Amino acid sequence: MVTEREIDLNADLGETDGDLALISVVTSANIACGGHAGDARSMTAAVQAALAHGVTIGAHPSYRDRPSFGRRELSTPPREIAEEVADQLAQLNEIASASGAAVAYVKLHGALYHRAGRDAACAEAVLQGIEGAGLAPLPLLAQPGGVLLGLARERGWMGVEEGFCDRAYRADGSLVDRSVAGAVLAPAEAQRQAVGLAIRGGVRAEDGTWLSLRPASLCIHGDTPAALDLAGAVRRSLQGAGAVITPFVRS
Repeated sequence: MVTEREIDLNADLGETDGDLALISVVTSANIACGGHAGDARSMTAAVQAALAHGVTIGAHPSYRDRPSFGRRELSTPPREIAEEVADQLAQLNEIASASGAAVAYVKLHGALYHRAGRDAACAEAVLQGIEGAGLAPLPLLAQPGGVLLGLARERGWMGVEEGFCDRAYRADGSLVDRSVAGAVLAPAEAQRQAVGLAIRGGVRAEDGTWLSLRPASLCIHGDTPAALDLAGAVRRSLQGAGAVITPFVRS
């Protein structure tokens, strides 16, 4: 007997040429809003594509760091983080509103995502940034067990746990750094990991440790090689294992 479980598929979009093709596969779109990538044109295109496919719109703010694609730790002061997050969210929200859409959640990008998971001052600044954009209390999509999810839930906000199909895990639940060989999983491994996270409730870390995780959403990175093929294969594997692919929140 196959047990059904609802799971969301999200992707970081509006970051690289061609990544909007993933909109036909995922159920939630994390739209880059000007920090590491994205401008008014790309945001508009991503919002309109999401609307056309019934995909939930999320904001994907980051450090202002285009040269390193937002993946370098900048140690930006919390006050500046709040301002930058507010500015990026406001830009995307304005574009979404002009198209008759709404920003439904926030997922941080890259180095800011990881810092907010361990640094309380940074996490608090992110929440202040969401408030500063007039969008509180938006749901937050973040890594399980992190500081950001805890602080959001303390405020009564919706904190949603995320898993990664295409990235290797360490035993402590963090992701293996991209600079390490094997950090980005091959397609067959990513499919197995997606099913493990969605159906079996966990994943094997790089050292063989079993991590018990029950994410509500699984991420496929739009800049992963052959991302569209990978996303389609992951979705088919999940459905074959009994998962119901559906947004964790709707716009």
